[in-house]
Amino acid sequence: MISTSDLGLKYGSRTLFEDVNVKFTPGNCYGLIGANGAGKSTFLKILSGDIDSSSGQVIKDKKQRLSFLRQDQNAFDEETVLNTVLMGNERLYSIMKEREAIYSKPDFSEEDGIKSAELESEFAEMNGYEIESEAGILLAGLGISVENNDKLMKELDGSQKVKVLLAQALFGQPDILLLDEPTNHLDIYAIQWLEDFLLNFENTVIVVSHDRYFMNKVCTHIADIDYGKIKTFAGNYEFWRRSCELNRRMQADQNKKNEAKAEELKKFISRFSANAAKSKQATSRQKQLEKLELSDMPVSSRRYPFVGFDPKREAGNDILMVENLSKTIEGESILKNLNFRVNRGDKIAFVSKNDVAISTLFDILAGETQPDSGGFDWGVTITSDYFPSDNSKYFDGCDDSLIDWLRQYSEEKDESFIRGFLGKMLFSKDDALKKANVLSGGEKVRCMLSKLMLSGANVLLMDQPTAHLDLESVSALNDGLCRFDGTLLFASQDHEFTQTIANRIIQIDETITFDESTTFDEFIESTKK
Repeated sequence: MISTSDLGLKYGSRTLFEDVNVKFTPGNCYGLIGANGAGKSTFLKILSGDIDSSSGQVIKDKKQRLSFLRQDQNAFDEETVLNTVLMGNERLYSIMKEREAIYSKPDFSEEDGIKSAELESEFAEMNGYEIESEAGILLAGLGISVENNDKLMKELDGSQKVKVLLAQALFGQPDILLLDEPTNHLDIYAIQWLEDFLLNFENTVIVVSHDRYFMNKVCTHIADIDYGKIKTFAGNYEFWRRSCELNRRMQADQNKKNEAKAEELKKFISRFSANAAKSKQATSRQKQLEKLELSDMPVSSRRYPFVGFDPKREAGNDILMVENLSKTIEGESILKNLNFRVNRGDKIAFVSKNDVAISTLFDILAGETQPDSGGFDWGVTITSDYFPSDNSKYFDGCDDSLIDWLRQYSEEKDESFIRGFLGKMLFSKDDALKKANVLSGGEKVRCMLSKLMLSGANVLLMDQPTAHLDLESVSALNDGLCRFDGTLLFASQDHEFTQTIANRIIQIDETITFDESTTFDEFIESTKK
């Protein structure tokens, strides 16, 4: 168990948390939710001890081991993959290294013998003789093959490093497990494995994720950060969301009833307060009115952007034809003889165990890189726009304000129009004057979505568009793409996002191994057979 007592955190004049008293108990998985900037990642860092709170304290048993999924992919570059996982249990790893150092001594003293016996006893109690087997099972479950175990971390690509760091966090059955966006950069198979792992995990889990399906699958409770407080609720994310909507409706209905009753009382008082025969009743009504509470709806820190894509030109029947397309990167074949046709109205989800394959295909289709062989043809009526997984080139070194940044992609140059558009994407007032090169990950995504909306394209290419977005923005984007009546080619690790948007699935494992008009859930079921 881990809990907080009167926890608070301030940055200058800004209060992020205040008087937070919350308890997380074993056997439960808590989904930590809140708007961008509410402090979800910061709260996890306070619980882990990475940063200190301004007031209050974190309470946990000193004997309990806490594990935290870290986001620094390069922190273990000089370590082997296997050792990186084993380092997830610091005490066990230090015992292992101390044993090795003693046994490697050329002169083994009596003192060394006593010390090694103590270490062997503790090592056995911690199940040390099975650690390499456990680490191998975790890595295999996440899609890291055994031949990678002795490689240095720096030899792996980014998505592989993420999987190893996740295995490190899960290793050794920690008493308290903190996971910050654990599904980022995971393929669908690794996400399924992680879901099963957490469903069978018996200790305390606190997880931050923008993946609604994942949260619904694994969470037993929701911990909601709002108004600088944290409240816990039993149930998964969908139960919490529906309960909040119902509560808001009931409160709004009660307010309407109270307002109607107040108006009736006011009329009675106004009409009869000067009438001696009715004055007693008027006084009684006045007292009723004073007791009547019109509770204002609380203003949540959550804000929903408006996302809508409106093609300026209707597409014809010829959308895209890809023929014998191949690409090799650094001697590795990424795409090989791809052949597929995109039809009008297709919303195609591309899936792969290798994110590079999809990103490479999208880069080629967007004209940002060239295939080694084969080719593709867009229809003459097609206008397309591209949301890449790496958007850094659009922002790095750009000293423009957001108004000027977005203006370059807009036919309408008037500042009031640009400001209005940015306002829809939650950049209001002074936010619209921010420099493009200082934006957060989520802010950059909202800017890229603004660019796509202004383009009026009838075909959209979108590579991981939900990354860095909060749940509210993911929901808005989800709704916007469901309404979009153009053609969409996209990749996303978000299960619900893909299930509710896609009407066709294409799987690429160097070559195309699956291409059918089907739902994502039906595709997942087919992979289990």
